[in-house]
Amino acid sequence: MTYTVKAVAEFAGVSIRTLHHYDEIGLLKPDGTSRSGYRLYSDSDLEHLQEILFFKELGFGLQEIKTIMNGPGYDREQALRSHKRILFEKRKRLEDLIGLVERTLTTFERKTTMKKDELFDGFDDAQIEEYKKEAKERWGETDTYKESERKTSKYAQADWDEIKAESGDIIMRLANVMDAGKAPADDEVQEQIGRWFKHINDRFYTCTPEIFRCLGDGYVADKRFTEFYDKVRPGLAGFKRDAMHIYCDNMAK
Repeated sequence: MTYTVKAVAEFAGVSIRTLHHYDEIGLLKPDGTSRSGYRLYSDSDLEHLQEILFFKELGFGLQEIKTIMNGPGYDREQALRSHKRILFEKRKRLEDLIGLVERTLTTFERKTTMKKDELFDGFDDAQIEEYKKEAKERWGETDTYKESERKTSKYAQADWDEIKAESGDIIMRLANVMDAGKAPADDEVQEQIGRWFKHINDRFYTCTPEIFRCLGDGYVADKRFTEFYDKVRPGLAGFKRDAMHIYCDNMAK
């Protein structure tokens, strides 16, 4: 059975533009075309798309996904088992973050102050990163992964504390300028997005505009991250995504 690009977009919850982009970069090429030249996807293509979305969920860039899935050692069943393990860890992390937000809100309501060692309790990615490392080692290390590993392997606890504090500050500043009625394209907003872009590049890996745009999409596509950001401020996930898209567009000018 074959499916139109519109039908696949509805099945997967992605945009038609995204599917066109996947085709253009050779990540997901449809099985065929209709007599009118429209893309037609097979059941196998749908399975392939599911795998792509799983990898995106775990923070892999599109070129990384393409390299991994085209590699000779790639095994779909093993990949799914690894995905499951990582997603369980992400669920736990999100629950911890939600709990942190709730405790922070309580301090606002009671006009008290949280202990400094409690401010960033939910931002620990150690277990998730361990599983991601395992997955990447199994299917081949990409340049981005190697760069991130090279940087983060040298970090002491003080470095991680600084990273958590910096990321938390950016999130709260974005929430504050959003509350002030600033639009995603506003200079104050773009300043914080620039800090976020620099944070990723300085602390982890070379983040291209394409990767950065996909990260922004993930904040909205992943309901769990949407819930986290929107717990900080309603609509913050979409606001940050839109601001990141604008930042990428400006870099392309």
